[in-house]
Amino acid sequence: MKATIITIGDEILIGQIVDTNSEWMAQELNKIGVDVYEIISISDNREHILSAFAKAESQSDIVLMTGGLGPTKDDITKKTICEYTNDTLVLNQDVLDHVTQLFAKYVKDAMVDMNKDQALVPSQAQIIKNDFGTAPGMWFENNGVIFISMPGVPFEMKEIMLSGVLPRLKAMPGLPFIHHRTILTAGQGESTIATRLEDWQNNLPASIKLAYLPSLGTVRLRLSSKGMDKGHILKSVDDQIKELYLLIPDIIVGESNEEGLVDQVSRLFKEQNKSLATAESCTGGKIANLITEIPGASQFFKGSTITYATASKVDILGIDETLIDKYSVVSHEVAEAMAVAAKKKFESNYAIATTGNAGPSKGDSDAPVGTVYIGIATEDESFALKFMMGNHRERVIQKTVNKAFELLQKELLKKGGQ
Repeated sequence: MKATIITIGDEILIGQIVDTNSEWMAQELNKIGVDVYEIISISDNREHILSAFAKAESQSDIVLMTGGLGPTKDDITKKTICEYTNDTLVLNQDVLDHVTQLFAKYVKDAMVDMNKDQALVPSQAQIIKNDFGTAPGMWFENNGVIFISMPGVPFEMKEIMLSGVLPRLKAMPGLPFIHHRTILTAGQGESTIATRLEDWQNNLPASIKLAYLPSLGTVRLRLSSKGMDKGHILKSVDDQIKELYLLIPDIIVGESNEEGLVDQVSRLFKEQNKSLATAESCTGGKIANLITEIPGASQFFKGSTITYATASKVDILGIDETLIDKYSVVSHEVAEAMAVAAKKKFESNYAIATTGNAGPSKGDSDAPVGTVYIGIATEDESFALKFMMGNHRERVIQKTVNKAFELLQKELLKKGGQ
């Protein structure tokens, strides 16, 4: 079964917002065995929408669309759906009641006719309730193809998909079983890993596909297989994963289909009942930001300082000025001292600190652009490591963030005896 995903909105095409809906929907569809054939973004334009509908219908079994369902005149998706399916808009009392309740509970302003128009829906559409907004999801068919229209607000779309769309699609007969397993590696680049795995990859069964998914400092190796025999697929992929662990044990840092390295580190902190603090200079709070995006991070994350300027390292963390004068603010000694100070300040079991020169200018240190020191304080010791992260500012910062989590994971696995 194939699907086309259409996101509607001028704001996407001019770069005002980033289309995250398509990425999420594609992942969820893949889980239930639906192949995504194409993802397109189109403008709030009648002709463009009609053309996209026709193309999607010709190539897919399911068409999922988001956007264009707001109350203003530029939101024309419902009217265009009616034109495409030779349908008319009718008032749905259940939707109107829902909108009225939302306004009474959460909105101070009185409802106007424009808000009530959210209850106008194509007569042939089956309504999918939107618990978090006024625009309902709509499910209808045209020439045997399923069309599903949802609001563009991500949390509204996700709720509609999870409660009203995915369970219904999953119940359809004939969907294959899709299985992915992903090995997370760190320390070697994509080409080096590919060279090491060349013979193994050449001998993979035809039913198993390997994808290299590189990012700054890490490479994920994803094995995928699809078919109707679930037991055979699981065993075949598992056998190949065992081979991978024998071939590259030195660079494997974990396994994750949906979990990233941040998720794994967070899980280890929770499982070991240990706490963490951070002191960030060149990473500017990005480590703390990623941690606090994880639900339940408050169980282990004590807090962070962004001591970007040299003076803040002295005033906030209490780093000895003579240490900075002697070794430079970008140094092994200062990175270690920052981690120790953060651990003490937040009374945590672990702390990690970053200091470096991300460029393009050298700042308060004569260290070459790309020089980074990462300090770690554990329950037993403290230390710092030096890295050369290149000469592109964004790459330096992101590689430092990734390396910080890699180092934390190694320490936690060491402590956990795994």
